[in-house]
Parts: sequence; C-alpha cells; structure tokens
Amino acid sequence: MTPQKDQPSLPGPRRLGFVDDFKRFFLRGLATILPTLVTLWLLVWVWNFLWDNIGRYIINLIRIGWYDAIARDWLPFQTKHYILWQLDDNDFGTRIIGVVLAICLVYFIGVFVGNLIGLAFWRVGERALMRIPLVRAIYPAVKQVTDFVLADRTHQFQDSRVVAVQPHEQNIWSIGLVTSARQWTLDAGPEEMVTVFIPSSPTSFSGYVLIVPRAKVVELPMTVEEALRLLVTGGLITPGEGKTDGRDVASPSALADGSAESPPVRLPIQPIPPQRPLEKIG
Repeated sequence: MTPQKDQPSLPGPRRLGFVDDFKRFFLRGLATILPTLVTLWLLVWVWNFLWDNIGRYIINLIRIGWYDAIARDWLPFQTKHYILWQLDDNDFGTRIIGVVLAICLVYFIGVFVGNLIGLAFWRVGERALMRIPLVRAIYPAVKQVTDFVLADRTHQFQDSRVVAVQPHEQNIWSIGLVTSARQWTLDAGPEEMVTVFIPSSPTSFSGYVLIVPRAKVVELPMTVEEALRLLVTGGLITPGEGKTDGRDVASPSALADGSAESPPVRLPIQPIPPQRPLEKIG
C-alpha cells in the first residue's frame, strides 16, 4: 500500500489590505458626494455671478435714487445715511435682495425680447454695437456660444425618434436621432431618405448628420432623453430607468469594485413602418 501524497492546498482568497480598502471606500465616497458638491459649486457660482455683475449695480441705483429723493425733499424725515445702513453690501440680506432683483430683471428682459417689438429694439441695439470695432470682433463669437448653450432646443427634438443606423460597417450600429421630418429623394434613385443626427459620446451636443435610406433605419424603443443619457455616460446608464429585463442594474461603484455584474441589455428593434410617414415641413 503506497502512501498517499498530500495534495497541495489551494491558495485562499487574498485579503485586502488597508490601502486597497481605503482606495475602494474613498472612491465610493467620492462618487457619492461629488455630484452634490458640483451642484452646490454651480449654485454658488451663479449666485456670485448675479450679485457681482447685476445685483450690486441694482443696489447702487437704489442708493442713487434715494439720494436724489432726499435732495428733492421727497423724503423729509429720512437721511442719506439711512439707506447705507439698510443696504450694506456686506449684509447677506442686501445680497438676497440684489440677487432676487437681478433674477427679476433678467426675466423681464426675456419677456421684452420675446415679443416682436422688443426683439426689433434689441436688434437695433445689436446693430449699433456692431459698429464699434472692438465689440464687432468679440460680440458675434460670444453670442454664438451663448445662443448654443442657453437657447431652448426642446421643441427641435420633441418629435424626434431614436433610431439605429449602420454608417460604417454592417452589424456595427450607431444611435441617432431623426431630426428632420422632411423627406429626401436623391437623384440616384427613387428611394426615400431621412435625415439622422449621430451624436458623439460623451459630448452629445456635437456629432455629424447622415442622409440614410428609410429602409436602412431601425427605430429603437427609447426616448430622446434616454438616448442622450446613454451617450453621455458612455453606456453606463441604460434605458428603462435603471432596470433591464426585470432586474436592477448595478451601480457604477459596485461594478468598479467587482461586487456585482452588469446584466446584458437587449433592446427590441423594429424598422420604421412605412405606413407611418414622416410629416413634411413647409
């Protein structure tokens, strides 16, 4: 009887050291508080911007008006120093008043420019500014950036549909938006074409435009907001409000430390039906 050799014992799971634990929990905590910190930083920046550029000058105009009223004896029972004591720049209440008045001023300017008469006056003022050499070199570029960032573009995409196209190779799909309801018919043939905007990831506001045959476009069952979230996050946030195939999708922090696995995402796709024609514009 031959003696049995001792089988080598399998190495157990490696115990995480202090550095590994610290790194994992630090990144998890950072991922938890960073959205809140960034949001608070943006709110503080907007607050300071409104106060430093608009609110402070509104308070100064109130002081000037107060001084003028005292000089004209419209307020015989008040003094010039009263308004300085009530509206001190270092007082938080004064800053609240200035920021609220700044918000109201911006709102009324938007209402004024929103109608035809106000827009006409605003364009006349812009033409006068464009005659100044230095302003003419800076103002158009700044206006293009602000119009692109702050313009209301929800109506441009509210009727759009999320589609999948193959711009490069077969079976390699890109997510796009049908941005135009106008139907294209090229001279190459009678095949109907549609305009599709292919957003980039993660900067979904940039991309390129394709004119694709209607038969080659596949419609996806997701909204425009879900498609943009999918592109901005690089596929981390999938459609379905965090659920896929009836199961909760693991958070990015759980996927990072290997404590959860991401389930596969299967989206039913369907071609755009020919019986639902796109509306023609114009």
